[in-house]
Amino acid sequence: MVRLPALDRKLLRDMWRMRGHLVAVALVAACGTATFVTMRGAYEALVHARADYYLRYRFAEVFAYAKRAPRTVVPRIAAIPGVAAVEDRIVHEVTVDVPGFGEPVTARLVSVPDVGRPALNDLHLRSGRYLAPRSTDEVLVGESFARAHRLKPGARLAAVINGRWQRLRVVGIANSPEHVYVIGGAGIFPDDKRYGVLWMGRKALEAALDMEDGFNSVTLRLAPGADEKGVIRRLDVLLASYGAIGAHARDEQISHQMLDGEVQQDRVTGLVVPAIFLAVAAFLVHNVLMRLIVLQRAQIGVLKAFGYTDRAVAAHYLKLAIATALAGSALGVALGAWLGAGLADVYQRFFHMPSLEFRLSIENVLGATAVCVAAALSGALPAARRALALPPAEAMRPEPPPRFMPLVVERLGYVQLLSPATRMLLRNVERRPLRAVLSVLAIALACALLVVGRFGLDALEETVRVQFREGRRDDVRVGFYEPRGPQVKNDLAALPGVTYAEAFRVVPARVRLGHRSKRTAVFGLPAAAELHRVVDIRMHEIVVPPTGAVISAGLARVLAARPGSVITLEILAGARHVREVPVAAIVEEPIGLYVYMDERALARVLGEGLQYTDAYLRVDPRRLHELYGELKRLPTVAGVTLREATLRSFLDTIAENFLISTTILIGFACALAAGVVYNGARIALSEHAATLATLRILGLTRREVSRILLGEQALLTAVAVPLGLVIGYGICAWLVVLVATEIYRLPLVVTARTYLYASGLVAAAAAASGAVVAWRVRRLDLVAVLKIRE
Repeated sequence: MVRLPALDRKLLRDMWRMRGHLVAVALVAACGTATFVTMRGAYEALVHARADYYLRYRFAEVFAYAKRAPRTVVPRIAAIPGVAAVEDRIVHEVTVDVPGFGEPVTARLVSVPDVGRPALNDLHLRSGRYLAPRSTDEVLVGESFARAHRLKPGARLAAVINGRWQRLRVVGIANSPEHVYVIGGAGIFPDDKRYGVLWMGRKALEAALDMEDGFNSVTLRLAPGADEKGVIRRLDVLLASYGAIGAHARDEQISHQMLDGEVQQDRVTGLVVPAIFLAVAAFLVHNVLMRLIVLQRAQIGVLKAFGYTDRAVAAHYLKLAIATALAGSALGVALGAWLGAGLADVYQRFFHMPSLEFRLSIENVLGATAVCVAAALSGALPAARRALALPPAEAMRPEPPPRFMPLVVERLGYVQLLSPATRMLLRNVERRPLRAVLSVLAIALACALLVVGRFGLDALEETVRVQFREGRRDDVRVGFYEPRGPQVKNDLAALPGVTYAEAFRVVPARVRLGHRSKRTAVFGLPAAAELHRVVDIRMHEIVVPPTGAVISAGLARVLAARPGSVITLEILAGARHVREVPVAAIVEEPIGLYVYMDERALARVLGEGLQYTDAYLRVDPRRLHELYGELKRLPTVAGVTLREATLRSFLDTIAENFLISTTILIGFACALAAGVVYNGARIALSEHAATLATLRILGLTRREVSRILLGEQALLTAVAVPLGLVIGYGICAWLVVLVATEIYRLPLVVTARTYLYASGLVAAAAAASGAVVAWRVRRLDLVAVLKIRE
């Protein structure tokens, strides 16, 4: 049997004796490690799954749309320097009737080759079969849409295609790298019940839309090192005479933008949150070792007197920190792997990729373990240096008692205001101010984490309230295949249930200022619009002037624009006019990069009379289903969006995801607060055990003694909670900047409900931890505690 060295045997005895302290430290370290493993693993899973999906299914790098172009143009596109592959196709949005679902549904019909597979944006078949060659009514359905409506191969649909009612037969369920995140052209939130993607044979769609030997969409893959901007410029020139609306690169493709935003958010979260936990773990390790060294002064002196070097003694105490960190990291890695697998399942519901699964990489495990051990050592090294500084003769003498100093209140003559118990706990805090400050900071960080956990929900609710309830007041939005004249407002108002109709114009444009440019949409709104108001995040309505433009703050940041700047609008539709327009105002919106103009001002830019591409409707709720039936069959309507239904569908889905992430963060933050309070109270108990036992003998009850001991922790917690709320708000403000994307920016809103929630949970965790220590106080052996060690 191998006999351990004497110092290692002592280490094991110390760890067993201090197991309560060390378990608390290990749990905090485990929370930090688990967060690191989970978020880093989710980041790696998304990055690897995206790269694999894009590569295997040949996701395009450039996209362009036109009104109708002949296929004879395709060889000329392929001849553009830098183009490696071209796929021309037909894309058309239609109204779909789903059996058993009364509301209007919009679908994006995308053509695929009748023979073979798409050269770009290939399909991943989830179930069923591929389209039969030359089929006229067969379609493949996107997985998210099929799941929402429980569609399986063999299901029947109907659609209005080019004004004709056509029956469709589902033969397979599929996904595409182009539609990882599926949203409609007019939306920003996914609504799988009311918007989906269907793939149909090329010849069948050509016949249905009268587009034989033509296309209205083209995608490109570029050769390595190709000049992307140069390819886009030449492609725009080739398609300009065919009603093109401007080519764009992959980074402006909405599905890719959303997925890329999630990847960046995981990377940021995976650094910020674990750092908080591991900083607190370092503080706890420091506290435990400092107290252990104080208790073992005499042992340290004896060890040095018997020939153990300073390095050996310091290593002995550092081993305790490393062992605790390794135990915490092992638990954290296991917990992180389990949570990561669950998070990957959640992501799969949003981002439909064939190989999205959590993989615990060796780099992730080693990185998490190394960071955890490094954090523990950073807390242990100051304590180890204290052990090194003790000469043997001094170490074998008891530690001198702390110097007595009257409290500030006592020096001011207000001692009568304080009870003896209160003076005791305040003196303990004053004698060790650094430890008190660090304890307050650790508890404050736990409170801050709870604020951060709820912030996402607050920000989402505020986004919905500002942009989709105060800004938009419609019930239904309809889009037209072609711009319509002013008479369309009367036509829509005559539909059953419609009480008010407000038409507007949306045109694609590239906005330029100096060398900066951005592709966006320009809204032409009627004067004094009722159903679409431009509202900023502070709930101020911005009036769209009769001349000039109002632009989103996100677009202003991209262009470096200010009120008074003159931007260039390059209209990407119709005659493709280029006009200079002054910026009248900038509106801080949480979503989108938009330009708003008066409808008549936009008509002047376009060089035409008033025309409308969309309309908002206010509807009598009692006649909604009657209206739905009419809208499904109108040949001029390209798509229908139900504002409240879309929001409800999205919020129901996002609420489930928030519940999962918030529950995890609640558990971790409560463990953090409980660990700090428990460790502080246990150290205070070991330091003041003799004093507390003496008070018990003098007649104080167990409850009074417990109140004296835990009063210090209660005071620190009371100071920490307000500080934690401030720190939490600061972290939220930092995250707003870190996770902001071009099209989405979280509003910095933290509600009173979130502050109460964070404060209450920290107080509850501290109370639970204090109850455990109070139970230990009641079990104090008065005789054993009062024995004086010679």
